[in-house]
Amino acid sequence: MAEPPSLSSAVPVKDNKLLKGIFAVTGIMSTLVIYGVLQEKIMRVPYGPHKEYFRYSLFLVFCNRISTSAVSAGVLLGSKKVLDPVAPLYKYCIVSVSNILTTTCQYEALKYVSFPIQTLAKCAKMIPVMLWGTIIMQKKYFMKDYALAFLVTVGCSIFILFPAAGDISPYSRGRESTVWGVSLMLGYLGFDGFTSTFQDKLFKGYDMDIHNQIFYTTLCSCMLSFTGLILQGNLLMAIDFVSRHHDCFFDILLLSTVATVSQFFISYTIRTFGALTFATIMTTRQLVSILLSCVWFAHPFSWEQCIGAVIVFGSLYAKSFLKDGPKTSPSNHPANGVSIPLKENS
Repeated sequence: MAEPPSLSSAVPVKDNKLLKGIFAVTGIMSTLVIYGVLQEKIMRVPYGPHKEYFRYSLFLVFCNRISTSAVSAGVLLGSKKVLDPVAPLYKYCIVSVSNILTTTCQYEALKYVSFPIQTLAKCAKMIPVMLWGTIIMQKKYFMKDYALAFLVTVGCSIFILFPAAGDISPYSRGRESTVWGVSLMLGYLGFDGFTSTFQDKLFKGYDMDIHNQIFYTTLCSCMLSFTGLILQGNLLMAIDFVSRHHDCFFDILLLSTVATVSQFFISYTIRTFGALTFATIMTTRQLVSILLSCVWFAHPFSWEQCIGAVIVFGSLYAKSFLKDGPKTSPSNHPANGVSIPLKENS
């Protein structure tokens, strides 16, 4: 009769899982905090003596994706891994289109709402991730998870609808600006939830290497964003802007570098822990980003926004003390294990 595994043999497995979690959290936190500060600087801070604003968000998407695609191709070739697509090409394109729409909505929203407002609104990502998880992955969640999502949404709504008087958009003012900014944020949340969930589905449905997925999705994104720039007539104008403002060029170069590194951390996290777990480890990063942005760019807070922030982060951190989380139905468990319980959200 075979002896049962000893307790000591299970310890390295737990330690390995913990190290992977620390690696994922540290990587995402550091890269995305820098990324957030840079994207706000590029989209909301004027360049040059004439105070010109950079308006070409799709150009940022193109620069980010072409650098990520080049690095992932180099990794695949250097490690002699398979460069052929593992999944049908149209599935990579689905992730690519959704990701482009996500990033474009995110950059465009910064023209109308401040970075702290956008960052806190991202905490509502819980709802689209849960909805897409139910539709695409057939996952089931407890009622308390929906109640938490509702509380987070209420807090985000208060934060967005009651901005401080001094926190104005550099592009336009008034209620129209707020409505358009909120609409773009809703688009961002919906597309982003779909992107991470569909990536999770690809990793679970195919024996897919992280770099393989990154290469094909970013390659599609490069072609789509380049085509969009040509059709909009913005490619030459964007190039002219960065050629006249060298500090903007270096900001975009650094943004693309950080975006590339963060993409590898994001894909690693989604493949190792799942889409919902990726959403849960972002809460502290959001808080750090908001505080850093408020210090760096002098964003004022209204008392209503303080209440909204307390509701959001209080709900999310309270959730981390609850033991139960979302589960899939017994007949619909993914092949590689049960989904990680929801603790926090981005």
